[in-house]
Amino acid sequence: MASSLTKDSVTPGTPGSEKTFFGHPRGLATLFMTEMWERFSYYGMRALLPLYLVAPGGLGMNAGTATAIYSVYLSLVYLLTMPGGWFGDRVWGPRKTVAVAGGVIMLGHLTLALPSSGTFFAGLGLVAIGSGLLKANISTMVGQLYSGPDDPRRDGGFTVFYMGINLGAFAAPLIIGTIGENVNWHLGFALAAVGMGLGVIQFLIGSRHLAPHSSVVPKPLSAEEKISTLRKAAFWAALAVVFYAIVGFSGAYTLNWILVPLTLLGVIIPVLVLTRIKRDKSLDRAEQSKMSAYIWFFVAAAIFWMIYDQGGSTLAIFADSSTNTSVLGWDFPVSWFQSVNPVIIMALAPVFATVWLALARRGKEPSTIVKFSFGLVLIGASFFLFLAPLAIADGGHKAAALWLVAIYFVQTCGELMLSPVGLSVTTKMAPVKYASQMMGVWFLAVTAGDATTGLLSIAGVDLNKTGIVAAEAALAVLAGVAIWMYRKRVKELMGDVR
Repeated sequence: MASSLTKDSVTPGTPGSEKTFFGHPRGLATLFMTEMWERFSYYGMRALLPLYLVAPGGLGMNAGTATAIYSVYLSLVYLLTMPGGWFGDRVWGPRKTVAVAGGVIMLGHLTLALPSSGTFFAGLGLVAIGSGLLKANISTMVGQLYSGPDDPRRDGGFTVFYMGINLGAFAAPLIIGTIGENVNWHLGFALAAVGMGLGVIQFLIGSRHLAPHSSVVPKPLSAEEKISTLRKAAFWAALAVVFYAIVGFSGAYTLNWILVPLTLLGVIIPVLVLTRIKRDKSLDRAEQSKMSAYIWFFVAAAIFWMIYDQGGSTLAIFADSSTNTSVLGWDFPVSWFQSVNPVIIMALAPVFATVWLALARRGKEPSTIVKFSFGLVLIGASFFLFLAPLAIADGGHKAAALWLVAIYFVQTCGELMLSPVGLSVTTKMAPVKYASQMMGVWFLAVTAGDATTGLLSIAGVDLNKTGIVAAEAALAVLAGVAIWMYRKRVKELMGDVR
């Protein structure tokens, strides 16, 4: 990336003002590379995870259990962004939190690389904790590189940053997936640790280019708050240890003793958080109205992510057992399917942005509500499309790889309609009191969707059955149609937000 650095003049006082990174503060290169390597490790491990869980040479689980574990893992990553943001705000500051998070993630991948089921689940937990800490704070540091919301480079900076996400996500399955599937599962997990290690080293070396206040704790805990927090944490940790010790020594322990509570938390916590904000009597009438409208978007997003994230579990397991991965006599690893989404995002994101700008100039850009509706309809359409390869597999044949590519293509188009808009509307509709917390609330929609998938899997529902896939597809389409039909009512609740 050094070749892309050029001498330029930037806003005085900007960190690394003597150089720029594609016209942006030099610190963006540090955060770009850190995020790229973190996403490389995350998506590489994620591409291997469901395949390793069901493989005879892996843990040899059934598809339902594998999907439940995968869904619980994803829901935890997003659930932990809220305490991750809290650590950045109250304990360590964003810079230190990201550095620690990178180390925890690397340790988690190394633990996954050990050939033991016990260490495997401990590794998953460490990666989830580290990802939650990092995800909540690295975007904050990107924003700190600029002079304020009105800095004309700000939106472009986030665009460059998100390219790092997709570059890492694209390369990871091709490299880590190939090594894990064709050489050794645990070597693949170890390679993810190497990727994160490179990210940590790069972050530590380049941290001098970050904004000085990235190392400042915005709202440090008082001495009394520290003592109270430690006592509460110690109490709940001790309670969990005692409870699981009793369950373990009684001989009643099964994996569901972990999976069920975590999936329930993934559904209950988002509901409790939204209820707490909605019932806050200190919010004025306009803020209350916007929160009522936001609940529509939240539920819609949860349904969207419930289906979308099955691209890495339900679809991946189907691809492993029922898809022809041979091209001109050459077999490619199943994990490569996970590179389809990021490459389509990189190709189509500029197209979508150009189209929205062109429509906006003509006063014809679809509203946030309409974009959400189309996003839901598209994610539902992707699962209606999934019915075709399912039917082919039921007939005793293997489905062509292009069926899955087509499904991922439709899902990605839906993501580009819903995800950027969801992030934007979250910041616009957030009550002033909860401005810093609402991004975590948005991530809770992902938690709720993945936790629902986990609950279905734990309940014994086969998510690769035609009836279930059709029901999920119909639910998404109906939700999209419902939002479109009630768009005027939702628009009224949104007030001055468009």
